[in-house]
Amino acid sequence: MENEETNVQSVPAENGGADVTPAAADSAVFQIKNIGKSFGDHVVLKDISFTVNRGDVISVIGPSGSGKSTMLRCINMLEDLTSGSILYHGKDVTDKSVKLTNYRAKVGMVFQSFNLFNNMTALQNCVKPQTVVLKRSKAEAKKIAEEYLNKVGMGAFINAKPSQLSGGQKQRVAIARTLSMNPEAILFDEPTSALDPEMVGEVLEVMRALAKSGLTMIVVTHEMGFARDVSDRVIFMDGGVIVEEGTPEEIFGAPKVQRTKDFLARVL
Repeated sequence: MENEETNVQSVPAENGGADVTPAAADSAVFQIKNIGKSFGDHVVLKDISFTVNRGDVISVIGPSGSGKSTMLRCINMLEDLTSGSILYHGKDVTDKSVKLTNYRAKVGMVFQSFNLFNNMTALQNCVKPQTVVLKRSKAEAKKIAEEYLNKVGMGAFINAKPSQLSGGQKQRVAIARTLSMNPEAILFDEPTSALDPEMVGEVLEVMRALAKSGLTMIVVTHEMGFARDVSDRVIFMDGGVIVEEGTPEEIFGAPKVQRTKDFLARVL
């Protein structure tokens, strides 16, 4: 069970500096340029580059330990890059002048371990980030939180605390919390991996609806059906690099690289 100290995304720490304001409507949302990440001598990411356009749903697949989750944490600036840059609407968010609080409000993240405040109700979990980060009034934040809790099918549980909820219900609250911030994009870090099999479907159903709504999404997932049916593009990672990238038809139907073929042969 997560506690307040680990809940980095829900209430990001304030820091000074420039805001990150979206540029022209037709610009790429993200340009990931040659990013690398090492922990000491251990290289986790090597020369990762790809572009995410408005409304894209990109699934990132690959074996455990391939760097997928670390890449998402780098995009959300929860990890400092060792090399490379991340452009959000053309602005480099690795620049020290960027106000990360505002950036993370626009680029939400849903974690595999939910990261809810255990001492707060579902409603309070969705209200708190709005009042702290977006400076909304409690009344406005409550109205928005209730709207999104209803949207993900959790309207009947607004007064329940995390200990009273199933894993699938907790994850739906976490998604509602992120949606309450009105983000432009959401990063999903294996959102179903901590769930019992019977609870996976209810979370994937919410994510499928979000994809249809046009939300920009990068999804690290082991759910191959979701990746194949919902994604605009699929990225296969292994050993800290992008081995292959393409449409679902290309990756699942006619992969070009033997490593991709081997992986899919094991998981499909």
